[in-house]
Amino acid sequence: MALELSGVEKTVTGRPHIHRTDLTLEKGTMNVLLGATLSGKTTLMRLMAGLEAPSAGRILWHGQDVTGTRVQDRNVAMVYQQFINYPSMSVYDNIASPLMLTRRPRAEIDREVRATAEMLQLTPLLQRRPLELSGGQQQRCALARALVKGAGLVLLDEPLANLDYKLREELRQEIPKIFEASGAIFVYATTEPEEALLLGGKTATLWQGRVTQFGPTPEVYRRPCDAITARVFSDPPMNLLQVTKAGGRLRFGGADGGADGGGSNGGGDDGGALPVFAAMAGLADGPYTLGFRANHLRLSDPGPGALCFTAQVVVTEITGSETFVHLDHGPSRWVALVHGVRDLAPGAAQPAFVDPAQVYVFGPDSALAAAAAYATAA
Repeated sequence: MALELSGVEKTVTGRPHIHRTDLTLEKGTMNVLLGATLSGKTTLMRLMAGLEAPSAGRILWHGQDVTGTRVQDRNVAMVYQQFINYPSMSVYDNIASPLMLTRRPRAEIDREVRATAEMLQLTPLLQRRPLELSGGQQQRCALARALVKGAGLVLLDEPLANLDYKLREELRQEIPKIFEASGAIFVYATTEPEEALLLGGKTATLWQGRVTQFGPTPEVYRRPCDAITARVFSDPPMNLLQVTKAGGRLRFGGADGGADGGGSNGGGDDGGALPVFAAMAGLADGPYTLGFRANHLRLSDPGPGALCFTAQVVVTEITGSETFVHLDHGPSRWVALVHGVRDLAPGAAQPAFVDPAQVYVFGPDSALAAAAAYATAA
């Protein structure tokens, strides 16, 4: 029992919006579509729902080809970021509308509506009309109407983006419980890696209309198959450094390379070079890309063996308990996420450190050549 996309493509006026995609979503699973704006998440969901027809390929529902089946003839519910409600109807009737269409017994409709309203904190608002609600309340009403339908496929296109922080966090915890109880296939689109991790299940990363990887969410996060997937599944995007391995050294950045001339821990860059670390020792000489996440880039020496760089401060973003420090290292723009308030002067030279155990290595074809040691052990 599954939704299967087999060789699905979508082309509009000669331009590919979705490249060839093969996906199988199993019954009773949470599936996250993670990607930046315009990466193809909404188009892929509309193809799943039947709101758009693929240019090539087939869509199978429980083994039956439904590629040409109208959306109204499919057991599908969809919620968009921009909420859609019936303005002339009360919240109660909005939620009940899918059940009324199927002529359910009134007592059953009432029970389902009130249970769903309670879960989404809408009980005091049932007699109001949508225009009397805040934006977040209207989105909860739209979400309740989709959930009460009991559809086999529930598509959620960034449904929590308009909600306040507290409610968004509560619903992120509730949604996985909802799908487990319903047995439906849930597909949830988001631009936020943190949201994908909180929801769990499986994640498909999208980049420019391509699904770059699909699998259990923690696995995709810890072992991205290539540099693009690593950047998609990092917020801020994963920091990258182009290097060339030659014997026991890693060369980068031209003649000066932004080097600091070495470091007390023995891992400093020297004239645009670094010593080869354990994860790369068995790799052939040639070009590679090193990747490390913002929370792994330190501004103070973490201890022996750390790779040391000298970068230039661009700007600092203080978020309260944490600070994002934007750095230039040669042609590369990096971001470090550090604890506490750090107000650094733009243009100042800043030492930066990273533990080799937290570095990913990507080959010339961008494919993962060596995972970070912490990811392999997780």
